[in-house]
Amino acid sequence: MASRQDFARRVTARVPARWRGWHLSALPRLLASAPPAVILIVGLAVAVLGALIVLRPLTSLFLLGLYVGISAVVSGIATLLADGWPPRWWRWPLAVLWVLGGVVVLVWLGRSLELLPRALALLLLVGGLASFGDAVSRGRITQRVLAACWGGAQMVFGFLSLSWPDATLLVVAVVFGVRTIGFGAALLVRGGREWARAASPEALPVPSPKVDRRRTLLADCGRGVLALVLVITASAGWWVNDWLSGGAIVVDAFYYPPSNVPDGHGRLIRSDNYAGEIPEGGTVQRILYTTRDANGGDAVASGLVIRPTDPPPGPRPVVIWNHGTTGVAQACAPSLRRKAATEWDIPAVEEALDRGWVVVASDYSGQGAPGKFPYLIGRGEARSSLDAVLAAGELEDLVLSPDTLVWGHSQGGHAALWTTQIAEEYTPGLTILGTAALAPAADPYALGEEFTRGSASPQLTLLISWVLVPYSETYAEIDLREHVATSGRLLVREMTQRCPTEPGVLVSVFTALGVEVDRPLYVGDLTDGALGRRLQENAATGPFGTPLFVAWGAEDEVLPTSLQRDFVAQQCANGERVRWAEYPGYGHLRILQPKSKFLPELIDWSDALLDRDNSEPLDDCVR
Repeated sequence: MASRQDFARRVTARVPARWRGWHLSALPRLLASAPPAVILIVGLAVAVLGALIVLRPLTSLFLLGLYVGISAVVSGIATLLADGWPPRWWRWPLAVLWVLGGVVVLVWLGRSLELLPRALALLLLVGGLASFGDAVSRGRITQRVLAACWGGAQMVFGFLSLSWPDATLLVVAVVFGVRTIGFGAALLVRGGREWARAASPEALPVPSPKVDRRRTLLADCGRGVLALVLVITASAGWWVNDWLSGGAIVVDAFYYPPSNVPDGHGRLIRSDNYAGEIPEGGTVQRILYTTRDANGGDAVASGLVIRPTDPPPGPRPVVIWNHGTTGVAQACAPSLRRKAATEWDIPAVEEALDRGWVVVASDYSGQGAPGKFPYLIGRGEARSSLDAVLAAGELEDLVLSPDTLVWGHSQGGHAALWTTQIAEEYTPGLTILGTAALAPAADPYALGEEFTRGSASPQLTLLISWVLVPYSETYAEIDLREHVATSGRLLVREMTQRCPTEPGVLVSVFTALGVEVDRPLYVGDLTDGALGRRLQENAATGPFGTPLFVAWGAEDEVLPTSLQRDFVAQQCANGERVRWAEYPGYGHLRILQPKSKFLPELIDWSDALLDRDNSEPLDDCVR
């Protein structure tokens, strides 16, 4: 009968080479010669854990972090024992880093899962260094090449995890989950075989030298293929990172105010030529100016002033343009885009210039210029828009008339209504003649109720994050922790740092798709408590006191058309002068784009308001 030592040697020889390499996971190494019952129990537990991580990637982040933390500590111990005792000198610092990283993950796990991507990045970097050490110190040439490629891949993905922390959480969760399921299944198979053979160890065949050579050759080929896959994967990851980062919008020095700015709101800080496309018949300048935020504090905002090339004599009427949703990050300012002054972003801008009107388009505070962005926060949006007109009046060779029209789309429709609502109090020198609201998000509270009743979707996930973060930054009583699951706070904040026009938004979409199934990001009622009260407070209810023109597409895929009809009905009941129009076949954006049937009506309506002798009724409250 074979001795126990021979049995252990033969069982260990059956362990796949990838499990015997110290630079990979520590758990397979510790189980290499464990009793079959232990292998079966561990295999079942690991497979269940992997399935839970894959099926519920965010709600299982605690388990993922626990797994990572324990694995890191075990890896640190295994690093010291890899070559026997005493270990080589360079293994000590690596082991300490492994253990410290694991302890940090375990200690801070319950307080902040936002640290997990950084911890993963650190562990990947440490793992990469360990693999490089293995590559120069031991093994066959194929083992060394594989160790070097594995080390390089870990280093690359460690750096990438710092650049894209939200994607890191989901990718690592899924990868760890799939890897864990596979490892658990392999343990179950191996445990079953060893259980069956444990009773008769002498039945284990001893491999012949020919079989050994064949296995060695196959192992070398497998390592070569795996090394090639690692190189390709790491290179692809780095290329994707460059592509995503290369499309990010850069906020240049123009948007950062000096230490001393003029006192008061609506004061021009500086102006400069706009480098984007210029509409026919016009010139465009970008401006930086003082304003006030939603809470009345000092703020800075940026925007565009579009004036006719050859204006008629005398003061020029003003059209305030309020842009729709472009994201909520600083870099999402329209004035940073090349087409922000064209007819694709501002409806009928060339027709306005032909009539000698000046178009003033604010970015709102917090976009372009640093600060808090007032997404669907009425007073913050409106103050930025009104102060842009005051600041434009300080430009050389530009004389503005008090006569002002207010236009806006979507979020900008909400801003336009609020602009008219507070203008008399905030900027009494301006005369608001009328407000055109295109598919306005007039009632954020009602919109929130509609959205939260719907099914989870990537678009909904993004929109809710764009509301939650600005509201929590603007109102002290709104705590993001009350509305976002612990495992999702990092994801929500990262979503608000990207703009829909840059490639990096694909990471947000990917993240949103990853959480779409069970929607673990948001908890509680988003329209209840302090958040609900503030949403109601920011509804544009009037009084407006000047004519309104409300228009929307019948096929609007973003904002429910029922809300537009409700808004019109309520304003008519309030005695406001309202003209409204619903356009069949039009979606959310089509209403403002070139060749829209709405645009001639908008210009005619605006002309009539500026014509003081016009007697045409503008307050019909019917279509």
